[in-house]
Amino acid sequence: MTWHDWILNHEGAIRVSFFISILVVMTIWEMLVPRRLLQSSKSVRWTNNLALIILNTLTLRLLFPLAALGFTAYLHQHHLTLLNISHLPVELSIILTIILMDLAIYGQHVLFHYVPIFWRIHKVHHADTDYDVTTGLRFHTFEILLSMLIKFMTIFILGPPVIAVLAFEVLLNATSMFNHGNIKLPLKLDKILRLVTVTPDMHRVHHSVIFKETNSNFGFNLPWWDWIFGTYTAQPRQGHKNMTIGLSNIRNSDDTSKLMGMLLLPFRK
Repeated sequence: MTWHDWILNHEGAIRVSFFISILVVMTIWEMLVPRRLLQSSKSVRWTNNLALIILNTLTLRLLFPLAALGFTAYLHQHHLTLLNISHLPVELSIILTIILMDLAIYGQHVLFHYVPIFWRIHKVHHADTDYDVTTGLRFHTFEILLSMLIKFMTIFILGPPVIAVLAFEVLLNATSMFNHGNIKLPLKLDKILRLVTVTPDMHRVHHSVIFKETNSNFGFNLPWWDWIFGTYTAQPRQGHKNMTIGLSNIRNSDDTSKLMGMLLLPFRK
């Protein structure tokens, strides 16, 4: 069995292992050095946010049983990719895949804010009135499905190797949990980390109720796109401890913290 086949056969176990490990680390970190006091019941939020994550995972596996890695392998097997950067040295192809797929995710995020029909779906993520590690995993099922289709399109164009797609998937999932973490980092460390990744303080600005701040800091993994495209905001106007998280017009607890409310939110006026 080649390493390529081994990755495909164990993709689920690899991803689950990283997911659980990072979730546990971030949970403990949030308990030890929280950045903000949470406003609502953590047990209620976590129960419903995690229920949405489980629903999304099952839906993805049902509709896209091959997932991103299987789709990548299928394209290479049938020579259907456009660029096929998998022919490059492995290290270079992994770096290029992470950078270019991250750019695609940034573009998708901007699109989901400015196209009204997409915003109706994406606002489920922003309606959370608190900000912690589970916020980074809380997305409407339709958004998860659309994201997978966009990911498929990006993979079709780039033609990356399977190991590069796995590296990107694991890294994106990890950084999403990290930069949504309710953790306090020393300011000097935060400033250094912002050179290479999106920090919690940087992304928290994006969850402000202030419109200009909501439409800034779109990056999930790499911070560079916000600098390049002029969507970077260094700090929230009201400060991290005093800023209001969520959406100003959606403060109903059923819509913001209950599973059924989150699923129905895009269809409400």
